[in-house]
Amino acid sequence: MLEANITELVHAWISGWTVSRGASDPVAQPWGWTIDVGAPDREVGRHVLPEPTEAEVRKIAEETTAPTTWLKVFTEDAVVRPWLDPRWKLDLPGFLMTTSLTPERALTPAGYTVTTWERGGVLRALVRTTDGHQAARGQVGLAGPIAVADQITTNPGHRRRGLGRLVMRTLQSAAYESGARTGVLVGTPEGQALYRTMGWATRSPMASFVLTDEG
Repeated sequence: MLEANITELVHAWISGWTVSRGASDPVAQPWGWTIDVGAPDREVGRHVLPEPTEAEVRKIAEETTAPTTWLKVFTEDAVVRPWLDPRWKLDLPGFLMTTSLTPERALTPAGYTVTTWERGGVLRALVRTTDGHQAARGQVGLAGPIAVADQITTNPGHRRRGLGRLVMRTLQSAAYESGARTGVLVGTPEGQALYRTMGWATRSPMASFVLTDEG
């Protein structure tokens, strides 16, 4: 899987992402996939293009009318921006990353506890202070041999204490024990910096645009 091309890697990512978010199964298109998400206040759906062309992006953008529809295109945002009208707003850049999963030893810092559980193909890790306050969390969507890390967050008052690393190592080990052997994710610039130190490799940039009712 780690030697796969960009289309195969993106398909692996969405296969686990849809499990993690409880979204619809991806619908194959000539240019990629469409996914119904069903959260109209944040994301009604998304179009995912692993190898976007100008003609494809322009056609999708012109035919899309529902606000909170997202475009996820695996290239630099500067490439895609000229193809879209002002209604499409740029989000933070993302980075498609992969790693080989192995059993991980995760050391919990003093003053914290970590809980894990699995339901419906989603592994979750929750880090709390010893008096019960949430400090960090994350989850993984399982898709056969693929584990897709998602929504890895550390609360502001608990950052720079190794909790993001704790969540990732905990989830990677749990995913390995569940039979997954390849980890895939799309990280923010901040996340990319952390995941690189943990052995994750960047495979492609990803630009995100959302349709608004402005402009």
